[in-house]
Amino acid sequence: MKTEKQNIYQKLHHIQTKIMGLGKDKATFNYKYVTGDKVLNEIKPLMNELGLILKQEVLSIENSRQDYATKNGSKSEILSKVMMKFTWIDCTTGEKDENLFGANGQNDWEKGLGSALTYAERYFLLKYFHIATDEDDIDNDSRKTTAPVQHKAEDVIENQRRIDEANKKAEESKRLLDVAKTEEELKDAYLKLDVPTRKLLAKYTEELKVKLTTK
Repeated sequence: MKTEKQNIYQKLHHIQTKIMGLGKDKATFNYKYVTGDKVLNEIKPLMNELGLILKQEVLSIENSRQDYATKNGSKSEILSKVMMKFTWIDCTTGEKDENLFGANGQNDWEKGLGSALTYAERYFLLKYFHIATDEDDIDNDSRKTTAPVQHKAEDVIENQRRIDEANKKAEESKRLLDVAKTEEELKDAYLKLDVPTRKLLAKYTEELKVKLTTK
């Protein structure tokens, strides 16, 4: 195959036409997915044939500790969030195609970043070339998902009752503020209110204060 007359996008398009889809080849917990090895085994030979390399740069890393309970006890892991830049480079022409891509990875303390980097490479390639994966792949847009959590009717009613009660209390407290004739009396009335009611009436109190100072 002659490739010297092709530009970088023609070469990348050639890779896209060669790989229509990849089936799942590994299972973990309750889903199956396509491994990075399988993706690279399909794409790397085409990259070598076309004289393309993929440069990977880490732009930022954010690590946070995740503590959770398992059937065997408590466990701590590291959640790593990375922002990366993937740059396709044509070794023949020097042409480049730059792409930003973010990914997360959670694993044992020394493996969180590695998981994020592996995840990023695998899914960048899958998404860049629009490679279809199986329906139950955890990152496939067409996979089945659970229905959203529905709040119990009694919880909704109780929440609305609390809102109504707070508003009623605020209306009653306004009368204490309205009778103030000086800033000092207004301050005293304001301090007698509980903190939630103060927050609800903060704007109203400021309006009364302005009226008193402009008299």
